[in-house]
Amino acid sequence: MLGVVAVALLFGLWGAWRVFAPAPDSPQAQLENRERETRSQRRQIEQLEQRVATLSRSDQISRDANRDLQSTLAERDEEIAGLRADVAFYERLVGSTAQRRGLAVHSLRLQPQNDTAWHFTGTLTQNLNRGAVSTGQLTLAIEGTRGGKLEKLTWPVLRQQANAPGMTYSFKYFQQVEGDIFLPPGFTPVRVAVRLAPRSGAPIEQSFTWADATRDVAPATATP
Repeated sequence: MLGVVAVALLFGLWGAWRVFAPAPDSPQAQLENRERETRSQRRQIEQLEQRVATLSRSDQISRDANRDLQSTLAERDEEIAGLRADVAFYERLVGSTAQRRGLAVHSLRLQPQNDTAWHFTGTLTQNLNRGAVSTGQLTLAIEGTRGGKLEKLTWPVLRQQANAPGMTYSFKYFQQVEGDIFLPPGFTPVRVAVRLAPRSGAPIEQSFTWADATRDVAPATATP
């Protein structure tokens, strides 16, 4: 009897599955298959998107690193070029074959600070009297135009201080003298005159065009 009941129960379950389970080619079965395929494809798409995002980040990191490296190399090249220029300058000044020259303004550079303020750097040299110390004061004067008229700004005007003292220098071979000057509104500079007043000896004056003085290196032009 137990065996008959078990067989009857199994037969009933099989019949119920046949009745309620969708046929393999039924719309419901096809829908379920499509849904399973869609879920699988979505998982694949998510995995691919994750890989693309990872590769994009890696590519961006590589690009940033390459850009930083190129910038660093450019800075190093600029530093090396500057050091080579300094070495050449020192050799010309104090080398065994250096031409002997007296006190002079080797270069002048002007850099803007704002609309009216400018920072100047003058490089002074001398190797005529080796071991001797050159001492004195440096002042500037600027020629230009304002309102269609020629005008010359003296050192007190440039420093905005009556009886302004000059910039002191004291060196054996070379020295950079720095300071700030101020131009009045509406003034168009054309030429800069640098005046050196040594403690002993006659004053020395050299002039630079404004265009040369505002470049990286401004070669001096001696004023007769």
